[in-house]
Amino acid sequence: MLNHLFHLSPDSDASLQQQIREQISKAIIDGHIPPEIPLPSTRKLAEMLGVSRNTVILAYEHLMDDGYLVSRERAGFYVNDEILKSSVKEQDQIEIEAGNKPDWDSCLKMKPASHKLNKLHRWQDYPYPFVYGQLDPKLFPTNHWRDCCKESVSVQAISEWSGDRYDDDDALLIEQIHSRLLPRRGVWADPEEILITVGAQHALYMILRVLLNKDTTFGLEDPGYPDLTHMAHCTDSTIKGLAIDNDGLQVGEQLSDCDLIFTTPSHQFPTTVTMPMTRRKALLEQASQDNFLIIEDDYECETTFAANPTPALKSLDKNDRVIYLGSLSKTLSPGLRLGYMVGPKELIRQIREFRRMMLRHPPMNNQRAVGLFLSRGYHDSLVRSLVQVYEERWKVVGDALQEYLPESAEPPVFGGSSYWVKGPDNLDSRELKRLALEKGVVIESGDIYFHQESPPQNYFRLGYSSIATERIRPGIDRLAEIIKQLT
Repeated sequence: MLNHLFHLSPDSDASLQQQIREQISKAIIDGHIPPEIPLPSTRKLAEMLGVSRNTVILAYEHLMDDGYLVSRERAGFYVNDEILKSSVKEQDQIEIEAGNKPDWDSCLKMKPASHKLNKLHRWQDYPYPFVYGQLDPKLFPTNHWRDCCKESVSVQAISEWSGDRYDDDDALLIEQIHSRLLPRRGVWADPEEILITVGAQHALYMILRVLLNKDTTFGLEDPGYPDLTHMAHCTDSTIKGLAIDNDGLQVGEQLSDCDLIFTTPSHQFPTTVTMPMTRRKALLEQASQDNFLIIEDDYECETTFAANPTPALKSLDKNDRVIYLGSLSKTLSPGLRLGYMVGPKELIRQIREFRRMMLRHPPMNNQRAVGLFLSRGYHDSLVRSLVQVYEERWKVVGDALQEYLPESAEPPVFGGSSYWVKGPDNLDSRELKRLALEKGVVIESGDIYFHQESPPQNYFRLGYSSIATERIRPGIDRLAEIIKQLT
């Protein structure tokens, strides 16, 4: 009578044993297996499902360990009565008369600004995905990552990270950032000056909440990171767009009334221009003179094609003016959501306390896995592979743009993973994005990166981290044809 409850799928990502365990446990919780009726014997169930008896035996043993089943001598396997006592039964439920529902407009005291994401969730389904911030799955170091994940859940590792760490971070990961990642950017910091975050966006939110209020002015690059504007709105701070040019953020009078500024000097977001050393020096001198702080997002520091990349702004800072942000999203995985920030001890101490109120710390098992990945040199190997592939794609994109859309873009001098493209003056990149999608080409319109009320509509971004090299040229060819039709 229980045959209909069990159906195994060869296409499932779960193993046969896992499928058996999941289906039986669900059937027990849902009340479909009466406690007084024995489950099929291991031999009988194996025959029913067409699997080995050992597979069923292991599934039953795990279900007993988890408290779903009990074994009765010479009687077979039965549902454990204790597991059912913790489940809510229909007869225990109380009928509650319907009343007034809350008025959410009045209940919500803070409403984050609504804006459309410039992203496509199912970008993998399209043949020409010029998507920024995603990785080509073929480049992911699956075996190395599995190796580290496996070690991070060893008995010894679990005993080290499974307890409540309050506001602490994984010592191995901190040491690897301190001794391996930061020195490459010329940054030397004590472990107490490093904090692990759930990506750079998490770091930005905490910094803004701690350093800004209604009496402060926050300056951010225009064009720049759109979510930053919405974060700043939550602080009631005055928000000021800061002009950039071919050398990145402009210094001078526009910065003098700011309390905090955000900049991306190594690879300006989204235009990709690099700030030269002379301007970095001028920016730091003005920060000291006019008494403002600087957030430096070094978001693509690893994927540089330059033989001698410009050192981070933080490496030149002698007055504790720069708060440095780094992330593993652009190299290891954006889905991992793991980043770090570096700043003066006094600031890190306060932000650590703020983080503790939010989530204590990012998951320790993830921190340990990444720490192992760094310590074994897997990350170094991955970066070398990415730089090699990205540099090839960078050249292919540049050549294709020169042929199909001449004078539309300058090749990024720093490297990275995208081109910022300026189309004809009368181009609407939002319409271009829509029509391109119909032809299988995924791009990002550039309007959302401008903070001004009437942003230019003729810019768009082409990411090349997620698209196969051989698809770049035909994809840009299709895009150029659509632009001709629109203009």
